[in-house]
Amino acid sequence: MTLLVCVIVSAVITFLSLAFLLGYIILQGIPNINLDLFAFEYNTENVSLFPALVDTVIMVLLALAIATPLGIFAAIYLVEYASRDNKIVGVVRVTADTLSGIPSIVYGLFGMLFFVTYLKWSYSLLAGSCTVAIMILPLIMRTTEEALKAIPDSYREGSYGLGAGKLRTVFAIVLPSAIPGILAGVILGIGRIVGETAALMYTSGTVAALPHNVFSSGRTLAVHMYVLASEGLFMKQAYATAVILVVIVIAINAASSYLARKLMKGN
Repeated sequence: MTLLVCVIVSAVITFLSLAFLLGYIILQGIPNINLDLFAFEYNTENVSLFPALVDTVIMVLLALAIATPLGIFAAIYLVEYASRDNKIVGVVRVTADTLSGIPSIVYGLFGMLFFVTYLKWSYSLLAGSCTVAIMILPLIMRTTEEALKAIPDSYREGSYGLGAGKLRTVFAIVLPSAIPGILAGVILGIGRIVGETAALMYTSGTVAALPHNVFSSGRTLAVHMYVLASEGLFMKQAYATAVILVVIVIAINAASSYLARKLMKGN
């Protein structure tokens, strides 16, 4: 009985904390949303978030294009092909868990030294995307690995019994069944990209303008909100940006959940 009470109290506190946070942001931000915030060009009069919105979309797509295939294929190798007593597998897993706990500012310094300075990409969306791709790679890899482990061995044995090979079994039977778990990792990765500030300030910069290409400098919505709040002159616009950011994250989660259900029904 005591344990049940603790569980209920914890759930209520969590829900109330989330409701208070979202309610405060919405109440402060919605009254300040107007068409000027979506102007194509940023200036000190409209404080437009549209360039930052475009930069955010580009950043997410580039980072996922780099990290998702690498993370999924690495997880497939660790679960389906590597032997369980392989020492390298243990090292990779420990390394991935360690990388997940490294502060984002460290990734930002690495990205600045390697991508911006050594590779001479300067402050650019590409440098920022590669940096956050490294950040979310362990997350996608580990969630995909756990999703693959959750698939019953009977699925694999049934496929082998029908004459399918290892590769066909993995990509036709195991991987489609693990899609919900893989999407969960991708969603978490998107959330980290969208909410990242420290690493991107050192790699992609804070230029508030529409990018010409991936080598252009730009700021994401989170960086845009941070800059406005740190200046202290555009707090209303910062709250409005926060509302847009929350809406985008909710929309991404809803779209991913819908996609997962459709794919599962298709299988």
